[in-house]
Amino acid sequence: MGIITKTIGLTGWASLAAAGTFVAFTRKSRIENIPPTDYIFNSTLFRRYNPKNSPVTQDICIRRVPLASIKPELLEAEGKLAEAFCAGVWSGIGFRYQRRFLEKKWRGPKTADQLWDREVLAASSYDVGTKLVDHFEVVSKTPTSIIVRCGDSPTIMDVRESDGLFEMTAEIKEAEGVAEFGLKSVFYNGLKGFGGTDQPMPWHVQWLHQLYDKVLMESAVRTLKP
Repeated sequence: MGIITKTIGLTGWASLAAAGTFVAFTRKSRIENIPPTDYIFNSTLFRRYNPKNSPVTQDICIRRVPLASIKPELLEAEGKLAEAFCAGVWSGIGFRYQRRFLEKKWRGPKTADQLWDREVLAASSYDVGTKLVDHFEVVSKTPTSIIVRCGDSPTIMDVRESDGLFEMTAEIKEAEGVAEFGLKSVFYNGLKGFGGTDQPMPWHVQWLHQLYDKVLMESAVRTLKP
């Protein structure tokens, strides 16, 4: 114990405490690989924005929540839960730092038509064409799914070097008494492509992204509680 104490020091113990808090906060979320048969890989959106079929960095964060722990009004009308979950992702505390960072860099007259303020992000219905924080644009919406294009400014409409699809899903499973939420990420280099098995993200960046996904998930789920 003495060796460990001297090696880690005060900062290390603070980091361990923060890590412990993170684990407790995100313990109910899990990360999985997206199966190659998933519909997103056969979608028009994927083919349009990744025309060279470049390798992808992909994963999905999944969280199940008892229906009794969700605001009843979100379960009454079709599509309301998906909208509220999407709004929770972007207006929740998990996205706060990135939202402020992007706001300082890109908010201005040219992006005035986009969503920036937390209150507006919380109230939006996220219809197709909605743009937010100069980094995301809604490109698909169904009663259980909202997909945004990400990776660069939505003002760049052509195929992009930094590109991706980020899907937020909310499915009510009455028989099981739960709602299942998903954050599905598919990132790729649509402009230049990659050779061999090269991935658009190195493993450690993907690992950090997965941690961030868990924070976004828990932050969003908390906004759905009564």
